[in-house]
Amino acid sequence: MEIQQIRYFLAVCETKNFTKAAEQLGVSQPAITNGIKRLEAELGGPLLHREGKRVLLSELGELMRPQLTSVVDQTSVAQKTAENFRLLNQAPLRVGIMSTIGPNRFSDLLARFKTENPGIELALHDGVLEDLARQLDANDLDLALLSSPDKLTDNYRTLTLYKERYVVIFAKGHRFEQMPVVRLADVSGEPYVDRLACELREMVMSVCRERGVELYAKFRSVRDDWIQSMVLGGIGFAFMPEDSITQTGLLSRPLVEPEVSRTVELVRMPGRQLTPAASAFINSMRREYKSAA
Repeated sequence: MEIQQIRYFLAVCETKNFTKAAEQLGVSQPAITNGIKRLEAELGGPLLHREGKRVLLSELGELMRPQLTSVVDQTSVAQKTAENFRLLNQAPLRVGIMSTIGPNRFSDLLARFKTENPGIELALHDGVLEDLARQLDANDLDLALLSSPDKLTDNYRTLTLYKERYVVIFAKGHRFEQMPVVRLADVSGEPYVDRLACELREMVMSVCRERGVELYAKFRSVRDDWIQSMVLGGIGFAFMPEDSITQTGLLSRPLVEPEVSRTVELVRMPGRQLTPAASAFINSMRREYKSAA
């Protein structure tokens, strides 16, 4: 069953005339006649009856007309969807972002991307590294913004965007306010707010143990908004990537001796066909961070 044959049949239904149907579709009358005959042969019975100059629907034709109309409508919708997808009109884009990556670095960039690509329907999905990696593998995400303490395996294609240093955050009036930088040794014995979701947490804890730095956790949470609120309330200090600070009033100093930083990458699955929307996003990121380099 070909869609063109169905269109021939529906045009005759509408015009009640083979000649008018041919004119409407811009084809010859024999093409209309032959196409409908092939459709009737496939469906197993006549769809139309001729009574002189009149063209009437058979019982099978009456039964099939709404079904075949639906086929044409669905085909048109599918073609329009494909065209929109190709032309970045109502094109979906699913981007994962680690919950520990703050909005400061990306909010303006994403706003520009949406302005430049108004037809792309961007959906951000936040989560932890392991969950986002699984969603990439399952094709539930097109791309992801990730930072891993270990090099991402060859199972992924990565585009390095930027390096982000870790800082010490604290409330106004803390003794760190008088320091230009904070050494790791300086935090020993200080009340501490523990960011459980930090991907570098185990590495920092290991360095503290090696150097005899004592940390006393007064509060723990996987949520950065709670961590910052507790620090702002004077519970203690916390380690945080500098672009993840969102609370007004928090103070920060660079962490040194040792310096700690992370690399943020745009990640996708290799060998998987990129959608036009995903390609546009990658190109936008590449332009942004090439110019910033």
